[in-house]
Amino acid sequence: MKSIVIHAAKDLRIEETDPGMPGEGQVEIAIEAGGICGSDLHYYNHGGFGLVRLREPMILGHEVAGTVKATGSGVSTLAVGDRVAISPSRPCNACQYCLKGMQNQCLNMRFYGSAMPMPHIQGAFRQRLVAETWQCHKIADQVSINEAAFAEPFAVTLHAVNRAGSLLGKRVLVTGCGPIGALCILAARVHGAREIVATDVMDGVLAKALEIGADRTINVATNGEKLGAYNIEKGSFDVMFEASGNERAVRAGLDVLKPRGVLVQLGLGGDISIPQNQIVAKEIELRGTFRFHDEFALAVDLINQRRVDVKPLLTGIYSLDEAVAAFEIAGNRDRSMKVQIAF
Repeated sequence: MKSIVIHAAKDLRIEETDPGMPGEGQVEIAIEAGGICGSDLHYYNHGGFGLVRLREPMILGHEVAGTVKATGSGVSTLAVGDRVAISPSRPCNACQYCLKGMQNQCLNMRFYGSAMPMPHIQGAFRQRLVAETWQCHKIADQVSINEAAFAEPFAVTLHAVNRAGSLLGKRVLVTGCGPIGALCILAARVHGAREIVATDVMDGVLAKALEIGADRTINVATNGEKLGAYNIEKGSFDVMFEASGNERAVRAGLDVLKPRGVLVQLGLGGDISIPQNQIVAKEIELRGTFRFHDEFALAVDLINQRRVDVKPLLTGIYSLDEAVAAFEIAGNRDRSMKVQIAF
């Protein structure tokens, strides 16, 4: 089979790899759609992110969906021909964090396409993937394979909502409207947010934010004063989802969060400086959010039931042989929101 393998920054190759055979409790899946994620782009553009660096060739990808082609022994919940979204979260379920129900913090996580451990965990951008049955979630007949491949990034934002707490009747600010920020809008809306304001520095992505359900958008590069207007009586927003990783976005959000508001940080931007006095005086809660586990099933259910519409976020589909071009375009915010590869 063919796989997309990263060797170093800007060194992406299509290579033949061995798909393996499904064992007990496993299925073989023909991967049909794979979304290019921010972490995939970090490996492609920079050879890693932070302290995580490529040390050997690695198959990329973890946002995938496809069709079951073969089943191993003992499989009764899936059959050949079933279309599935595949969760890349594979915790050990034996370490101290897994036993506390914190599988996303697993000490022995085998998350597809990750250079954190050595040897690296090979990813799912391949024509055939052998997976455990519990990773696979059936797709409704009316849902396209491309929509199903959104389940993984959507699960990331559903975990962020879990970290935020109840959004029922809350006023929500989303900063950064790339794919994750946009999916935060969908997640916040389906969880009962009263009002959602989204900010970015590009008009194109802000137009998408309005299309999928934001009540108002603000280009903070050209109209930053419009966000500043929410800094009345110590702030207007109950919850902020920060998806840009930008220090200025964090600071601007702290200005407009209400006292005892919650800031959930999704975006990765390295070390930043934050105003401690403001956090103390307003009793702001700053919460990190990392990956997901249980939320993947909910993501698939919400997509299956048409409770959310992810279709407007798909801006390009490229063939496997066009992988390099797909990665280049996926990294260009002027031209794309979510780019997928057809396998």
